[in-house]
Amino acid sequence: MEPGAAPGPERLFDSHRLPTDGFLLLALLLYAPVGLCLLVLRLFIGVHVFLVSCILPDSVVRRFIVRVMCSVLGLFVQQSDPRLRDVNVQVYIANHVTQFDHNVINLLTSCNTPALNGAPGFICWSRGFMELGVTGSRAELVDSLKAYSSHRENPPLLLFPEEAATNGRAGLLRFSSWPFSILDVVQPVALQVQRPFITVSVADSSWITELLWTFFVPFTVYQVRWMPSVPRRAEELSEDFALRVQELLAMELGVVSTRLTAADKAEHMKRLRHTSLLRFAPASSQPLAARPRMPSSLSGVGSFAPEDVRITAMAQRVKEVLPHVPLEVIRTDLAQTNCVDTTIANLLEGRVPFFPESEAGADLPAPSTSQAAAASGIQGSVAVPTSKPATKQFAKSPVERHLSLQERKRALYDYARR
Repeated sequence: MEPGAAPGPERLFDSHRLPTDGFLLLALLLYAPVGLCLLVLRLFIGVHVFLVSCILPDSVVRRFIVRVMCSVLGLFVQQSDPRLRDVNVQVYIANHVTQFDHNVINLLTSCNTPALNGAPGFICWSRGFMELGVTGSRAELVDSLKAYSSHRENPPLLLFPEEAATNGRAGLLRFSSWPFSILDVVQPVALQVQRPFITVSVADSSWITELLWTFFVPFTVYQVRWMPSVPRRAEELSEDFALRVQELLAMELGVVSTRLTAADKAEHMKRLRHTSLLRFAPASSQPLAARPRMPSSLSGVGSFAPEDVRITAMAQRVKEVLPHVPLEVIRTDLAQTNCVDTTIANLLEGRVPFFPESEAGADLPAPSTSQAAAASGIQGSVAVPTSKPATKQFAKSPVERHLSLQERKRALYDYARR
């Protein structure tokens, strides 16, 4: 699938946990007393599961006992065909859905996942991560993992090249290349998670919050599918190897292989937090640049509804950044996104089809005197662009638009927020 048809970050990450459907929300409210009782009961059972997993040595017996006890906690693990698991492979590659993916796969086979984020210590060890003592670059991490994999008696490595969890429904993040620099043979593992009432994970939620919600819901089903091992081709670069495995895993899951990375997820969540703060902040406390600017043609007109006036003001801001986009297309997308930044991203990434206007920027209003004075007042301390980014040469190919998006996005966002 071409990059222009790839889903955006709002489809890969869930920012809200509760359902929007009225029937599901009513069912969740009726289930809430039962869920709270299960939460308290499973907290005590979870302590026993942790103690048993610490006391018993790593073996088939321990994995069976812990797996049965986890079913009491509402965690059910299924695997399609365990005979497909290659005992000679030392690196497993899996997609990332929840905070406990490595624990679930560890219930099926012995494997270790290195700790990439967070301080080492008891919490890191109790969550099932392997501490390598490497705090430097990815090159040092790869060298340490190569030394670990050179000892055949060590359990295989379980790595998540996405480096960030998604909702598992729309697409995969772009795979990092460093997990494919360790060995020349990897085995992909397709992971799917389902649960009733609520989403399986929220993008900016902590692992403790996810654990409590896991104990609250009736059950969570993890479906693990082992895929055939994939060797590296002759003279194949690690980047190409990672892209090939990503495509195979996306086809197995029935999702899209995207170019988005973990950095795009962080930027998306930062944008959502910024939008929510502006939405709930009082109008008097917002800076002048953050307030929607009302066109002069609408001043003194009382027949417009407040919502229409706000959408019109936001559409005018988008029009100043992207003058070639028809105003009606901008208004339609703003009615759905309710965010200037998200609409600009949708238009640049090709998710909203439109026919560019022939004369761009001919009817844009000139900046007012107060705006010019405000811009000149802060020019000494902050470098403010004096003109909007050039957008006249708008690439028709979705591939060219995607490749140039990262270079233009920051400048366009900075101009839109002025």
